[in-house]
Amino acid sequence: MLRIPDHRSGAFFFFVFPSTSLLVTTARPAQAIRKPGGTGRKRTQQARIKTRERATMDLGLTSKTAVVTGASIGIGRAIAKGLAAEGVRVVGVARRTDLLAELVNEVGGGLIIPFAQDVMAKDAAENIAVFALKQLGHVDILVNNAGGSRPLPVDAPDSKWDEAIALNFTSYRRIAHALLPQMIERKWGRIVNITGKSEPEGLNAAFAAKAAVHAWAKGLSREIGKHGITINCIPPGRIMSEQIRRNYPPDYRERFAEEEIPVGYWGEPDDLAALAVFLASPVARYITGTVIPVDGGLRRYQF
Repeated sequence: MLRIPDHRSGAFFFFVFPSTSLLVTTARPAQAIRKPGGTGRKRTQQARIKTRERATMDLGLTSKTAVVTGASIGIGRAIAKGLAAEGVRVVGVARRTDLLAELVNEVGGGLIIPFAQDVMAKDAAENIAVFALKQLGHVDILVNNAGGSRPLPVDAPDSKWDEAIALNFTSYRRIAHALLPQMIERKWGRIVNITGKSEPEGLNAAFAAKAAVHAWAKGLSREIGKHGITINCIPPGRIMSEQIRRNYPPDYRERFAEEEIPVGYWGEPDDLAALAVFLASPVARYITGTVIPVDGGLRRYQF
């Protein structure tokens, strides 16, 4: 089940994709109180009235298998949970074993298989592939999510650039290429890359690395499409996380949302996870080589 907030209307949408239909549950606050001098976005009192609508939507993910990197927190965690809700068995890769254990317990049902691995390690791709294939038998879906921003000064040493490229591009490529042979053999696969902005606000090595991911994915899509494999990229916009909450006070976040984000609010990990789960499904068979932002309209360029 994916919980997707609608901040504009104050609703919460719960998406449940069972084997036969898509269940959409909405919960709207009965009252939203505007704080004096504020924008009205903070809701201090809520009473939820639930309504249900049914629409046929079978994503066809039951019994599929997946690897999700960076699965312990934020976007990766939301994607792992979203896939598991569809009946996908997921190898969740991350460094923090305590958070992986929490994810396993939260999801239950044996659908999350934790694997502690730093994707920056030299043998990470091989380790992940060997472990996943041993645990799952085969891997249908790869979600490359582990990464991080690397703002750099103009005189930054090569080692800093190399580190950022290794984390944000090379690790994606290596893990994908480690799992591709068995996808090609089985004539089916999905690769979803969580990338980043292509609109640099300054010198940031991660931007260069993510641009490389976009170019690599586009080229690879032309090689693997004939084998029933798709590859797509999702650049997140301003998505809420514990780090964001720690580093940016509420008044800054609210002001930024009003001035810079057309929809008027920051996204949540589930906003992006919903698209990632769809792209990982058989339903998205005709979508490949694309870059689909989930950013509330933040980007200022057309293409």
